[in-house]
Amino acid sequence: MSVIPSSTVDSARPYLVGLSRIAIGLLFSCHGAASLFGVLGGTKGGGTVEALSWPGWYAAVIQLVGGVLVLVGLGTRTAAIVCSGSMAYAYFSVHQEVALWPIQNGGVASAVYSWSFLLIAATGPGALALDGLLARRSAVVSTESVTA
Repeated sequence: MSVIPSSTVDSARPYLVGLSRIAIGLLFSCHGAASLFGVLGGTKGGGTVEALSWPGWYAAVIQLVGGVLVLVGLGTRTAAIVCSGSMAYAYFSVHQEVALWPIQNGGVASAVYSWSFLLIAATGPGALALDGLLARRSAVVSTESVTA
């Protein structure tokens, strides 16, 4: 039985985290786009949520904006915390009232998104994120100004 060397796993980890962040952000932003603009199938009734309606419209805005921020890796930790909180709110205020377990109350997606975004907030954006690019650019500018 072959074991993957830990150096290979360690070097791949930031890319796996980054790819997971991208996938989760993309899927989450699709929910927001569907609810706000009726694209990708729209809401369950086939339309859009009413503007400024609580909590649907606000949740859709968080899904779209937060999902895009997580997708591109910009303000990732903050966006992920907001997204995680919105999904925890959705789970406990909508789904938990129906039944205890997510499989019974239709809240599997809310629970999985909530925990996934909490994990992203804790681990950071990984590779392929604008946060990392901006940090490197800032470090280069700081180094150039010190040496000048």
